Amino acid sequence: MAAKDDLGRAGEERAATYFRDQGYAILSRNWRCDGGEIDLVVGSADDIAIVEVKTRRSEAFGHPFEAVDSRKRTRLWRLAVAWAAAHRDAVQGRRLRVDAVALTGSDPRTARLEHIVDVEVP
Repeated sequence: MAAKDDLGRAGEERAATYFRDQGYAILSRNWRCDGGEIDLVVGSADDIAIVEVKTRRSEAFGHPFEAVDSRKRTRLWRLAVAWAAAHRDAVQGRRLRVDAVALTGSDPRTARLEHIVDVEVP
């Protein structure tokens, strides 16, 4: 497995731990459909969050959130709708949103973690 893949998986694990610590349940990891892949789906009593996780060793090539551009946000919302359609019972009575998590640092376990709740719809 490529080093960047290991970094990404470690970042997703750190994000999952962060959400669990915030009281969310992990509903899906690396969920795939024809439209693409969702890194994490987390849920609370009120919300279901589709989470895009971006992990970078540094900001030398830009902040991780810069990779969540309007095209990516549009795709994430399409994937959110697909996940919700496939998991109707889980979504019942809860608000659906898309979040982004950025991890920056050489080790994802100690990297700076930033979380944007409910990213803007393009």
